[in-house]
Amino acid sequence: AGTIELRFDTQIVVRPSISLRFIRHAESQNNQVYRDARHLFRGGTPEFDLDGWITYVDEHRSADPPLSQKGTKQAQKLAEYMSQHLTNQASTPYRVIVSPMKRTLETIRPTLEALYTQDPHAVEVIINAYYSESDGCHDKGKPEPGMNQEEIRDLLKIAVAPENLSFVGFSSNPKDGWYINQSGAETRPEAEQRASTYYAWLCDYLDQQLYSNSKPHDVFDAGVSVAGEEEEDEHNKIENRMRKRRTAIFVGHGDFMGLTLKRIVTGFGHFVETEGVTHRSAFVHFNTGITELEYFGQGRFLIMSSNQTPHFPIKESRELRSGGGLKDGWSYLVPMESMDPEVTVVFSDEEDEHTKDQTQALKNLYLSEDSNKSNGATRTHSFVVKRGLQVVGCASFHEETGEISEMIVRPSAADVGKVLVEAMKNHSKKLGRAASIKIGDPDKIDFYKELGFEETGEDKMELVAHEE
Repeated sequence: AGTIELRFDTQIVVRPSISLRFIRHAESQNNQVYRDARHLFRGGTPEFDLDGWITYVDEHRSADPPLSQKGTKQAQKLAEYMSQHLTNQASTPYRVIVSPMKRTLETIRPTLEALYTQDPHAVEVIINAYYSESDGCHDKGKPEPGMNQEEIRDLLKIAVAPENLSFVGFSSNPKDGWYINQSGAETRPEAEQRASTYYAWLCDYLDQQLYSNSKPHDVFDAGVSVAGEEEEDEHNKIENRMRKRRTAIFVGHGDFMGLTLKRIVTGFGHFVETEGVTHRSAFVHFNTGITELEYFGQGRFLIMSSNQTPHFPIKESRELRSGGGLKDGWSYLVPMESMDPEVTVVFSDEEDEHTKDQTQALKNLYLSEDSNKSNGATRTHSFVVKRGLQVVGCASFHEETGEISEMIVRPSAADVGKVLVEAMKNHSKKLGRAASIKIGDPDKIDFYKELGFEETGEDKMELVAHEE
């Protein structure tokens, strides 16, 4: 069909993309263990028996669990849906990337088997060890090797042609399990580092798919219809398409998929989770929940939909759905609040972009046009108070004049105002001068007094560094 070209102001606008599906595994026996433990030991209630919960989980959890009975049903429903979707709307070979853990392999196996019966060479499968779940493969902290290449080939022997099955992140020895060289349970920083490694691999893999041919017939601008497609419903994922698209399926895990999606949303940088940092978010998925994306190359994504289960019939949805609610433990991904404020001081032109974006947002939100905004003086320091990665207060301090401007404290964090002022007081004391702030809004006089400012009668207030 060729590439569709649109011309606006003589510029060619072409946005070819690849269709992606991120799919969480079906319910595993470990998921069921945690679910049962919550009911047995009153999880989330004042009567929660933590010791009983830990003992039960330790006795029943396994390092690399298979699917539960419910998970097996979910995987079959997924196969019925995905085999139709891929057959009718995706070009061949279908590209499937899977975590090496048993629950992901068992989740996608029915789909692969259904496709294999139609055409043994229709699917290319990559088992990627970088795509395993956070925490690794362990039993009570003791590492287990995980499945090796030979075991995985045997598990998928009637689902994938041997020549169409490849491995990434494994030892060169096919008898070594994918987790063979690890020392224990994976730590959070290690999972973060691996997520960045996987994200780099993901973008490179997709770029190769997108740019592998100068004019591939199955990579085109899907936002533009050609003759014959006028009646197609792009939201119907089952009906036949005139032009079939290059498609990649990624079968992984709830938490690690979340780490990957955060990198997709933000790129490399401030998404990294640190224990005790409040500015953290997570993506939630049901077991076999599907997130649909489009990839446009060079790290550019669109998230089209998130955590959908179209393969569950409405009448069976309540019975089949699992793993996507707060009672399934997702809130434990959010760390405890970081209440201790931390003050950083930098020259205004040296603020990192993450901090600058937040301080500018606070200025836009809380400073009026005629308020005490910066006068643009040289050698201006920015004082910033953070809790975790969240900016809760800020101010500008001018070295030559000692003038404080653009001072803001979030209403929800009023207690950090004194921390902010104390930092500026100590700084001005080192300079040998009293800091001052223009009153501007008379309604703020009492607020400034509470923070340690004193009126001078000159439409400004001074921050006096009293002797101890």
